[in-house]
Amino acid sequence: MLALPSLLSAVFLMSGAPVQATPPQDPPATVVDDVVVNGRSLRQTVEAFVSEITSPPPGHGPARWDRRVCVGVVNLRRDAAQIVIDQVSAAATLIDLEPAGPGCSPNILVIATADANALANALVEGQPNAFRPDYAGASRSARALEAFRTTSEPVRWWHVSMPVTRDQGAPAVRMPDGGPPTIPGGGLLTTEVTNRLLRSFVILDISKMEGATFQQVGDYVAMVALAQIDPDADTASFDTVMNLFDQPRHAETLTDWDQAYLRALYGAYLNERNPNAQLGSVGSAMVRDRRAAERAGRTPASAPGPGR
Repeated sequence: MLALPSLLSAVFLMSGAPVQATPPQDPPATVVDDVVVNGRSLRQTVEAFVSEITSPPPGHGPARWDRRVCVGVVNLRRDAAQIVIDQVSAAATLIDLEPAGPGCSPNILVIATADANALANALVEGQPNAFRPDYAGASRSARALEAFRTTSEPVRWWHVSMPVTRDQGAPAVRMPDGGPPTIPGGGLLTTEVTNRLLRSFVILDISKMEGATFQQVGDYVAMVALAQIDPDADTASFDTVMNLFDQPRHAETLTDWDQAYLRALYGAYLNERNPNAQLGSVGSAMVRDRRAAERAGRTPASAPGPGR
């Protein structure tokens, strides 16, 4: 079902020699506008952020990795690839995931290329079932996949997930080659089904990354690989690494705000039957995280604006 070994072989065949991109130098200091306080409460700002950036498959709550992740980077020089792997693995450790060691089979696949559209098209056409498996809750829409194939952004990503039983991890949807799904009990408002990430594809367009370091790119990849981030999200008013490629740049690392979101996503129980209620649980967990940080004196509870 995963088909990653054959997909990796296809990547190597299409991409040829590794991209010999020199790790960019640290960008010059950027003068940014003054922070504008929008007057929203912490809860309102968090809820706006969570709603804006989270994009699971339609009708489903957000998916998460289960325990272990394996990061594979293709088509970069060894030293650059290791930096990206280290940054993603460090972020995974922050949310109690276990990064697998060398030789593991990647479930987070990062591919660098000088022609991202050609690579994305070839991969999707060559292994369509790897991107949109034939069961409910696997991925975003066909329209979203077309955007993945044709976007002009420096980084594009695609997630595949599966609804599973919370206790045993068995498929909770009808599989194309199997019998009836396992549907555990629950209540009118709660469910024993959770959504599990199976794989993430991230394509880096090296020709559009001038000025960004590989450490920064690794942090960006961590955010979009560990969570189902909406590629069309408007994050300009939030302090997030998702603004890395904006001009002027507003955030250049995985920020406190990003880390709070990831901790909330992986710390919330998410047993609500309504997917929107699950987003509410993530928001509530993030509010608690920010308030705890404020009490500890680590950071303001309110969301910093761009340019922090």
